[in-house]
Amino acid sequence: MAETSTLNQRPASSLPLLEEMERTYKDLPMEAIVKQDILRQGIHFFPEAFQVRDPYKSKDYFIFSFDHIPLADLKDGADTKAPEEIKISGGHFGLLKTVISTRNNPNSPYKMKLKEGKPTLYLEDTEIGTAEYPPIPSWYRHKTKSGKLPGEIAPVIEWGYLLYLTVFRNCQYFGKDEECAYCDINHNYRQQKGAGRPYTGVKDVEDILEVLSWVDAEDEIAKVYTITGGSVLTNLKKKSEVDFYLQYPEAIEARFPKRWMGKLVAQAFEKEDCQKFKDAGIQIYHPNYEVWDKTLFEKICPGKASWIGYENWIRRVVDSAEVFGPENVIPNFVGGVELSEPWGFKTVKEAITSTKQGLDFFMSKGIVPRFTAWCPEPYTTLGQQAGPPLVYFCELLRAWKETFESYGLPTPPGYGEPGPGKAVFSVSAFMDVIGYPGRN
Repeated sequence: MAETSTLNQRPASSLPLLEEMERTYKDLPMEAIVKQDILRQGIHFFPEAFQVRDPYKSKDYFIFSFDHIPLADLKDGADTKAPEEIKISGGHFGLLKTVISTRNNPNSPYKMKLKEGKPTLYLEDTEIGTAEYPPIPSWYRHKTKSGKLPGEIAPVIEWGYLLYLTVFRNCQYFGKDEECAYCDINHNYRQQKGAGRPYTGVKDVEDILEVLSWVDAEDEIAKVYTITGGSVLTNLKKKSEVDFYLQYPEAIEARFPKRWMGKLVAQAFEKEDCQKFKDAGIQIYHPNYEVWDKTLFEKICPGKASWIGYENWIRRVVDSAEVFGPENVIPNFVGGVELSEPWGFKTVKEAITSTKQGLDFFMSKGIVPRFTAWCPEPYTTLGQQAGPPLVYFCELLRAWKETFESYGLPTPPGYGEPGPGKAVFSVSAFMDVIGYPGRN
């Protein structure tokens, strides 16, 4: 392993660092290494980078802010003009087209500028790649009968592949004694409302069906929808958590049977509740366990630990495979949060050892966890601290890939094509490494 020292020594992004990772991790595509570095550092968009010829889809802030500073502090149009994602290619490493989620950070060493009229990403003075911004779907031109825009009701991400339905934009785990320490769903909601933006807290089923009718008529790119939102501890709109979330797939599948693959990102439910969602048409279940280590789970996810408990959570994830099939249970963990201060591990080696235990536990049962790259958002309990070093993400990708391959598992469904130049999952590079044979 390239680094086992304390995390006070976290090298900033630089071309020599990327070249060192290229030499060290020949089993990982360079697209994945660069992607993880951009995700951990964010992007500073120069104002000129928004002056492009073709219209593009800007950030819908579909669930979290995924920004390194408060919305109100973003300058030069980044608060409204930053693209949802970028797709970079070429540059110093000859990258294949790589889709990366946008995380605004004016202090990032990655700078988006214009070169000959095209947005181009630089690291210091080195061109990392020419960038594309995501096109605006034709159906974004409509407005619902209730006066809402499509991007507020059913925003599309992953370069058009995924319809992201955050039907409850708050969470009833509230305050630092209950909220997950890395999560800014409640804070993002307050920021959006504070900025005077339309940002519906609880989405109406009819609004969603209306927007999906336009997608059904006009769109061939979107293949999947995700239903998600904050946890419901008591009730919401006079419904229990299960009944509240269940109404959405029931309505969607009744109106558009099997038109898209349905996913659910929610708490870890008991088998009988999982069966209700399976019967409603949900095919993929994401009962996210967030961090593997039990002590860290209890510190970083205090509400989940208090209301459900670590052992129950893990048991429910495993039991849900009996309902959906193991290949269709894809729990997420927040890559890097196990290194966060003040509770996290002190070295990369310790963090990877722990996380790999979780990967092995689930993958040995046919369940394939995926991860998102932790973004230290300012209003969360963990706050604006330095994220993990790049070597951590390279080690994590290596551990994920090796474990995945050792069990001969199938590509996780609902994420599009795997591999460098094909993957559209934008908040980590786990899909980019699948099938990569390595380089000399």
